[in-house]
Amino acid sequence: MKIKAGKGPTKFGKGIDIILSGDEVATAIKSYLVAHGIHAFGPQTITVNRQLCQAGRIYVDPSGFVIARGVKVDGQTGRVK
Repeated sequence: MKIKAGKGPTKFGKGIDIILSGDEVATAIKSYLVAHGIHAFGPQTITVNRQLCQAGRIYVDPSGFVIARGVKVDGQTGRVK
C-alpha cells in the first residue's frame, strides 16, 4: 500500500491517493464482509468487475485527510501534518 499526494485538479488542492495491490483490494473486500457478519470459509476467488483485480486506488478529496500509522496527511497539500 502506498499513500501519496494526489493529482486532483481542484483549486482546493490535490487530495491524497491510496494505492492498493490486488491482494490488498481482496483483503479489504473480505474485511468488509466480516464487518457485516458474513464469514466465508474455504478456497475463494474475489473478482472486481468480473476480473481478477490487479490494483486499486482510493482518492481522498482535498477537504479530507488520511491518518496512516498514526501520522496525519493533509488532503489540500498532501503533506504530513
